[in-house]
Amino acid sequence: MSMSKYTKICISACLLVNLSISQALETAPVVYKTAVSHFYLDGIVEAIKQTTVSAQTSGKIEKIFFDVDDYVVKDKLILSLNNTEQLANVKKSEAVIKEAKALNLKARQEFARIKTLYEKKLVSKSSMDEARAQLHATNARLDAAEAGLTQAQEQLSYTQVLAPYSGIVIERHVETGEVVQPGMPLVSGISLEHLRVTVNVPQSLINKLRQYTKASILLPETNQVVAAQNITIFPFADPYTNTFQVRLDLPMGIKQLFSGMFVKVSLVTGQKQKLMVPAKAVVYRSEVTGVYVVAKNGQISFRQIRSGGENGEETIIILAGLDEGELVALEPIIAGVLLIKQRKESQGD
Repeated sequence: MSMSKYTKICISACLLVNLSISQALETAPVVYKTAVSHFYLDGIVEAIKQTTVSAQTSGKIEKIFFDVDDYVVKDKLILSLNNTEQLANVKKSEAVIKEAKALNLKARQEFARIKTLYEKKLVSKSSMDEARAQLHATNARLDAAEAGLTQAQEQLSYTQVLAPYSGIVIERHVETGEVVQPGMPLVSGISLEHLRVTVNVPQSLINKLRQYTKASILLPETNQVVAAQNITIFPFADPYTNTFQVRLDLPMGIKQLFSGMFVKVSLVTGQKQKLMVPAKAVVYRSEVTGVYVVAKNGQISFRQIRSGGENGEETIIILAGLDEGELVALEPIIAGVLLIKQRKESQGD
């Protein structure tokens, strides 16, 4: 049967409508991408820098400048000890150096005098040897005195206890007026800028973790994903749990984490090529998940799909319902409106 002129005009008009619809929509192709398999475990946040500052000299505590939960900047004065004894030792050492320098000067002058006389054969060799020995002795005494001053100054500096790094005070072990001895703990602190997560990984997964060496942490509340900067796998398993301890170093400056918190750890355990579409192309209607497919001729249709979940990078894995190369609309709301318009125009309304 031959096609009438009127029918040909209607078909051409419908094609033009469909082409204008497809041009108005932003689309993306269904493509194969690498899908990553994850295994989730619970981990514990730890501070990499966690230190107890101990006394390095004896003395009575005069003043404590920071308490628990206070933030301390690196090299800031934490507490001070009474330095009367240490200061006296410094002055004593300085006096010993003055005496040693005077004796050394006298010995050098005497050695120079004896040497001149010895060269003129006016004194015996024993006198020359005695003058040389006296000079060596005063040199050694001066070196010892200078070492004693250095030690005394070091002990004096220990009366001013400084923060080894910037962090938060978590425990104070002493009170003002307390007498401390070397080795006695004073203050404990941690740095929240350098954190890591410790997780126990089953032995069935440890080889996969060694193979892919990729892991991330899900931040509490926000579920923001933070990639581990470095992964350390302990080379032995716990004989009671058959798990391997793994440490994940985190980037600096994560504000939501504190030492002792539980977090979800995502370990990469495999990779496989799977069909994917952008996440913004997928729509959810009650229990139906679907996308708007745009054909080459501009025809729009709603297609139900079976999703395999998110794959990161704002993509969704497609298990069924789409083929590679098909185009999906990236603006589902506009695609829905245009689909209704398309149906009406095809029905001649």
